[in-house]
Amino acid sequence: MGNDSRMDQTDTRPAAAPMRVLLLDDDSFLLELLHDMLDDMGDFTVFAESDARRALATLAAQHPDLLVCDLSLPDMDGIEFLQAAARSGFAGCVMLLSGMDSGVRKAAERLARAHGLRVLGAFPKPITREALRGALAPLLAGQASACRSDDPV
Repeated sequence: MGNDSRMDQTDTRPAAAPMRVLLLDDDSFLLELLHDMLDDMGDFTVFAESDARRALATLAAQHPDLLVCDLSLPDMDGIEFLQAAARSGFAGCVMLLSGMDSGVRKAAERLARAHGLRVLGAFPKPITREALRGALAPLLAGQASACRSDDPV
């Protein structure tokens, strides 16, 4: 009797497993800024790439839980990168960043979802600390389902 009273901390994500995040942006200053913001928000293992092809290799080797991806990249645009990530079976969450207008961001978000990716949202670049914290709140709270698509494609 009373077995459920110990569920508070028993079945949570292990504290020794920080969220793995891959940042992809060709702007090194923004990569540093995002990395610093994440450092202030919790325990993350962060991989930062400024080249899309290297980022694909990092994606395959490191299996991040979260991909934060700029849509404007020099060698391969963000949509091409997301298509390649989807083809490789990436199962983590995706946050899109872009300096383009909201219509372009929303279209990119729909395309990413159509490729089966789990998108947290498409945000203006540079993302604010508050917007990043808000987007990551469900993940930081340990809600593993936060990135799962509500409507299967």
